[in-house]
Amino acid sequence: MALPEGWEVVCGLEVHCELGTRTKLFCSCPNEFGSEPNTNVCPVCLGLPGSLPVLNGQAVELAMRIGAALSCEVKPSIFARKNYFYPDMPKDYQVSQYDQPINVDGFLDLPDGSRVGIERAHMEEDTGKSSHAGGTGRISDSTHSLVDYNRAGVPLVEIVSRPDIGSAEQARAYAAELRSILVATGASDGKMEEGSMRVDANVSVRRTGEPLGTRCEIKNLNSLRSLVRGIEYEASRQVELLEAGNRVRQETRHWDEGAGRTRTGRVKEEADDYRYFPEPDLVPLQPNEGWVAAVRAALPVLPAQRRAALAAAVGLEPSTELVVTAVERGLDDFVRDALAAGAEARTALNRAVNDLPAGATVAVKPFAALVGLEVGGALTATQAKKVLEVLVERGGDADPAALAAELGFEALSADALAGIVDEVVAAHPTDWASYVGGNDKVAGMFVGKVMKATRGKADGKAVTALLQQRRGAAAG
Repeated sequence: MALPEGWEVVCGLEVHCELGTRTKLFCSCPNEFGSEPNTNVCPVCLGLPGSLPVLNGQAVELAMRIGAALSCEVKPSIFARKNYFYPDMPKDYQVSQYDQPINVDGFLDLPDGSRVGIERAHMEEDTGKSSHAGGTGRISDSTHSLVDYNRAGVPLVEIVSRPDIGSAEQARAYAAELRSILVATGASDGKMEEGSMRVDANVSVRRTGEPLGTRCEIKNLNSLRSLVRGIEYEASRQVELLEAGNRVRQETRHWDEGAGRTRTGRVKEEADDYRYFPEPDLVPLQPNEGWVAAVRAALPVLPAQRRAALAAAVGLEPSTELVVTAVERGLDDFVRDALAAGAEARTALNRAVNDLPAGATVAVKPFAALVGLEVGGALTATQAKKVLEVLVERGGDADPAALAAELGFEALSADALAGIVDEVVAAHPTDWASYVGGNDKVAGMFVGKVMKATRGKADGKAVTALLQQRRGAAAG
């Protein structure tokens, strides 16, 4: 959805990711999704008098891993109490990091080459989960509410971007890239449908060249699709307000997926309203240089590096959709192995991304041999797709040439193909005259007729080339 001319959207994202630890942040309760409500709780995460927190070392390491992957500076940090009343926090405060977070001043490079700054990536404990029964599911019109404290105390890292995002689609790309990094590093499973990754968007608008406008925070964005729709709606809403001479009020708004709009939640609090102060029961967190260096050294190859390696191998740009998709689906190593086995680069990448089913197991050598049959002209693209389908069904290690013969796929000679093209052209003189006259839309009809006459044995590219040759001769 485009804004009126002269307006631009400015967006920053706050992404909460649950860390993949075995236990919670300050106690030994299991960190599990889907357990019976209020079964993974203890005096510590329920905030009972006399209980004391003990920091989870694995959570600290995973937080540092996120910071290292986002090129942040990992610093000594302090936990603080963020005070507010809401039923999802039994202590009436949340232990978080405020003015001294563990990760600061990083960045994330997106597949299109743009860069989004990372202001901070700090640790905190998650809240419980409230469910409001009746009405729309909002507390304002519910008949009663239920709360599950299983999630209270689960370790989180909140990743706060700078306001460097200039469109809803860029926000989507940022969230998708961040999720792939979280999964690649093993810090989180990134499952938005389970709440392991949750995104809030700070959205403002301004006329081009003017200072930043008043922002609104959108919550309840539970999918990448909702993220895009929510930002687009909110930006348009703010532009309409300003063009009508009204002002934008800083507030928290909730995304209503069914209605496709944001709704007012509460007036936005500032930091002072939370009355932050250092958590007296926890000492400052000061990872030593050796630990930080070991975490950085142990980072896996990240998605951006994998895209660069695959792009170099196939002769494309890292931002090319096929390259991006191959890395997202974890097919980049498979494609590079196929190239090492002699497969032609572009065809191998295309077949793997577009025709290899998710989770399919195919041995590299048969796949490379199949690509060779297609490139060499022994199989058409359509036939190669069918052979690959049967190859997957047979376990992925059969001989593609034998499968092709079994399926009755025989190579069509150039002379035979040329004769069939001439027959199809002669049978449709009116359409042929239109094509010769410059109407390229009818080319697909001719290709389809030839494919039908050859029972799918013809190579579509070869047919198109023959049609173009004959049009050139007829027009000359």
